[in-house]
Amino acid sequence: MDLNFFFYPSSVAVFGSFKRGAIVYEILRNIVEGGFKGEIIPVNPKGGTVEVAGKVFRIRERLDEPVDTAIIAIPAKIVPALIDEIGPLIKGAVVISAGFSEVGNEKLERELVGKARKHDVRVIGPNCAGIFGVHGKFFGSFEVRVKPGGLALISQSGAFGGVALAMGNDEGIGFSAFVSYGNGADLNESDFLEYFADDENTKVIALYIEGVKDGRRFLKALSYASAKKPVVILKAGKSASGARAASSHTGSLAGSYEIYRAAFKQAGAIEVEEMEELFDAAKAFEMYPKAGKRVVVITNSGGPGVLATDKLEKLGLEMARLSDETIKELRSFLPPQCSLKNPIDLIADADHKRYRRTIETVCRDKNVDSLLVICVPPIFIPSEEIAGAVIEANCDKPVVVNFMAGELVREGVKLLEEHGIKNFPTPERAAKALAWLSGK
Repeated sequence: MDLNFFFYPSSVAVFGSFKRGAIVYEILRNIVEGGFKGEIIPVNPKGGTVEVAGKVFRIRERLDEPVDTAIIAIPAKIVPALIDEIGPLIKGAVVISAGFSEVGNEKLERELVGKARKHDVRVIGPNCAGIFGVHGKFFGSFEVRVKPGGLALISQSGAFGGVALAMGNDEGIGFSAFVSYGNGADLNESDFLEYFADDENTKVIALYIEGVKDGRRFLKALSYASAKKPVVILKAGKSASGARAASSHTGSLAGSYEIYRAAFKQAGAIEVEEMEELFDAAKAFEMYPKAGKRVVVITNSGGPGVLATDKLEKLGLEMARLSDETIKELRSFLPPQCSLKNPIDLIADADHKRYRRTIETVCRDKNVDSLLVICVPPIFIPSEEIAGAVIEANCDKPVVVNFMAGELVREGVKLLEEHGIKNFPTPERAAKALAWLSGK
């Protein structure tokens, strides 16, 4: 399915109020400040001008030329008529407006879809928060902008999507795209799964759903996408009360959670329990396509090393058994106080040289599939020194890092992220990242 006109448009028309602070004004500002290079046409029957980010645009009274996409935030009751009017000039419409099936107004929603299909226009929404095509520098939403990367976020809930984007920024995640599809009256999660499965800028797909309307189509799309790249799913509405809340939120059919759970497993998708896990999985797969089950833990603090070991074994991974040659080489340069068992404890004063050489030595061991590197820096060793060791180490196996905590490791984490290495804030979260990569 080709939806490039949404995520890589060459032109966009924006319909609504351009008063400062209005939703459409904020969307226009996001588009301009985000660096969109295509044509931008604000439209409102009152005409006039609008100044955004130092640029002045003439507000057209009606759309009179073809554009790829229209973003619409006007009263719900007049949306179908607008779609009918501009249908011959657009390929897609993102309908931000609420007031459709989510409040029981199914008739108006059917009319909207009918007008769109009359003109072969595809619709995202209604009752949505918009879309981002990050690599196309198109930020057609009022949510916080994000940096380019490999994660495509599909969210049934606009508010969840906004929070997720902000959290992604804090976690150092790069995005390829974001779509909030709201009621999914036309295009829905299945369409976007198929599209992002084939999008070359997307490495991993994250999906937040409350319910789907066509289970068979969803399973087919999910299987198709999961066969091409990792798909991470956070399902809301698992409990009876949650399912009722989901139904009232977007008018979706939440259904039995056990059915969804079986479908996720059958399709080969990865289900997570919390928002935190959604991003941890996304971070892991943005770095590596997969990892083996035999893990070695390298740490400068015994306690976190033990926590990591406990979690790894609980998740079904194996603590790698180092070869005699590896242990002999480690013993040749590590202080005698260091523990050479797995986890390897480099003790508190471990510096750049000790970390780097240990990583490189262990990485050469054929019994090791992946590495979990933990750093709790003492005040006399800057975290960026250890980050440099991880970055510079010659290792061709997956390396997952846990630098903690807070201000103590801020500069080190920043340096790691600049080199495409994501930090997992706790040993347990780092261990779980390796479990996802190993298929556990």
